[in-house]
Amino acid sequence: MEQNKSNETPSHPGTPETGLRANRVVGDATGLRVMVTGANAGIGFWTSLQLAQRGAEVIMACRNTGKAEMAAQAIRARVPGAKLRVIELDVACLNSVAEAVEELSGLTHLDVLIANAGMVHTPRTRQRSVDGLELVAATNYFGHFALVAGLLPALERAVAARVVTLGSLSTLLVRPHLDDPQLLRSYSSWLAYAQSKIMVQSFAFELDRRLQRASSRIRALCAHPGYSISGRTPAVAGVNEPNTLKRVVDTLQAPFAQSKNHGARSIVRAALDQGAFDAPGPVFYGPRGWTRGVPTTSKPALITTDAEAAKTIWIAAESATGISMLG
Repeated sequence: MEQNKSNETPSHPGTPETGLRANRVVGDATGLRVMVTGANAGIGFWTSLQLAQRGAEVIMACRNTGKAEMAAQAIRARVPGAKLRVIELDVACLNSVAEAVEELSGLTHLDVLIANAGMVHTPRTRQRSVDGLELVAATNYFGHFALVAGLLPALERAVAARVVTLGSLSTLLVRPHLDDPQLLRSYSSWLAYAQSKIMVQSFAFELDRRLQRASSRIRALCAHPGYSISGRTPAVAGVNEPNTLKRVVDTLQAPFAQSKNHGARSIVRAALDQGAFDAPGPVFYGPRGWTRGVPTTSKPALITTDAEAAKTIWIAAESATGISMLG
């Protein structure tokens, strides 16, 4: 259930959205252990902050641990006593994923895994990861596939766990080349991003179907942050420091854009909304106004709910990572 609208603090369209009240969404996270990949900046930082505000223990899994420690310090300054743990994780490197899984293998349980890390500003030409995989797909999808597979035992040890992936409005705007998941024949920076998000979104819904068939207590769902931009977001040293020009340019987009702290609300709702456990799949959250607004349930792009496309996308990940999951 959503909070009463009186709990929301509307922001003026010409000013950055600030204040703790502006971050409020449904849910109490007290006692929950949540892992957020890419937690040191952007949506990942604000998701981590909002979860810490709600009492969660947050595992901040980041490629750059120095930046992650700065982000953790910023959270502690806002949430005294916040329960935070920083671990190193580069989702574009399968060895790094395996090391993170090994480090976390002793957890008594993991309540929520938020697969947030990803490339938004994609390279103009096709690049390869250290494993020889197309870099955008490796970062946004294949690495998270391997991470989820490795952490399933910890998730199963929770009373009622969930996996949340980050979708995107771009899934509505592109015709994917699913027969070419690593874009060997048809690379463009836009296609690489949008197709990776189609794969990530489809993965969540297919994972949920397979978990339910296995009678698992884990649910998998997806959320998107709308159109959330840095220049509309409060400044945080070492986390979000847009210059004056960026502020001006992003303010011009205020009628259809929102801050990243507001965008994170959809992800936090996906992580905490108890209604998700009773809802039939696919479960998808996003801003009420698509690009901005309070979080609500939403309708995903049809390609991401197609069962046949999901099989192709799943097989692509198993082939890329060498990992079989819930076959």
